[in-house]
Amino acid sequence: MNQRIRMGMVGGGPGSFIGEVHRMAARLDGQIELVCGSFSSDPEKSKITGRELYLSPDRVYDTFEEMIEEEKKLPEDVRMHCVSIVTPNHLHFAPAKLALENGFHVICDKPLTRTLEEAKELEKLVEETGLIFALTHTYTGYPMVKQARDMVKNGDIGEVRKIYVEYPQGWLTEKVEDTDSKQASWRVDPSKSGIAGAMGDIGTHAANLAEYITGQKIKELCAELDAVVEGRVLDDDGGVLLRYDQGATGTLIASQVAAGEENSLSIRVYGTKAGLEWHQMEPNTLLVKWLDKSMEVYRTGVGDLYESATAHTRVPAGHPEGYLEAFANLYRNFARTIQARLKGETPDPQYLDFPTVQDGVRGMQFLYKVVESGKSDQKWIPFDD
Repeated sequence: MNQRIRMGMVGGGPGSFIGEVHRMAARLDGQIELVCGSFSSDPEKSKITGRELYLSPDRVYDTFEEMIEEEKKLPEDVRMHCVSIVTPNHLHFAPAKLALENGFHVICDKPLTRTLEEAKELEKLVEETGLIFALTHTYTGYPMVKQARDMVKNGDIGEVRKIYVEYPQGWLTEKVEDTDSKQASWRVDPSKSGIAGAMGDIGTHAANLAEYITGQKIKELCAELDAVVEGRVLDDDGGVLLRYDQGATGTLIASQVAAGEENSLSIRVYGTKAGLEWHQMEPNTLLVKWLDKSMEVYRTGVGDLYESATAHTRVPAGHPEGYLEAFANLYRNFARTIQARLKGETPDPQYLDFPTVQDGVRGMQFLYKVVESGKSDQKWIPFDD
């Protein structure tokens, strides 16, 4: 029997940006229903959010521990199926661990955890429980990213040689964490953000996107990290030279002090036959630059695209799709996979297309190796010890 997936949420209370993004993405396809939550470490703020979301007061909890404990007691056809974790980095691990230990699937914001050790512990728990774990590396949800991935996979651009990915933002150009900016304050605090700043916040997105499109894994890296704004402890700017396991080389740049930039994630992948170019701020367009003929422009919803691009396109050509739709693609795939599990069926392979706990562990490994390289005189560091 088809049914909506019932979701609980940890975080996403007053002042949260990403919490509402997750809720909009979860709602978009009608496959997920938010039924409960612990939205803030302040019980009163959690109750305020619960009222705004029209939740039953008895399913708005003071703590995530209470939520998981009480939901588990409810009848199987009432209690939540999964937990969405939308807190700052240092508050990912504990609710994810407890949810898995109590039989609930998890979808979590990135990076996976604050430390590599925590990430590996969650990976082990997912393996032991067999539960479904999704990580919201949003940019893998765009149709043209999937088109690029399948063009690489099918050899359309030849053997990949070069991979350039960059993610500049400008919102931390000034020391906004000294104001009342909640979004900035935790990101520059090592006790909350972890060992990296900009690299953890946006560099992990760039690294994940490069591996997702090309199918190549980072083998070695050489990094430089800087705290450009005086008084910052964590990096707000950095660059990485990369060597991949199938022979490609490339660079990754992540900066939050690029004045005037909004959210300018872009990637270029060059093979022996052609190059691919995609920009997140123009997400419906993929440029294909051929070695021996004129450039082609691929557009979402137009022409003979690969099935994965078509399956993740929501509206007719010319109607802009963007960040929320890409986010929703991850939530839809996550929900469909849980639904297949509930019915004892094998999910459609298209619905298995979402980042997993293993991607989260690679993201944390990337951060640790970038920081290690940045501090080392040797510089080139193997990705896997």
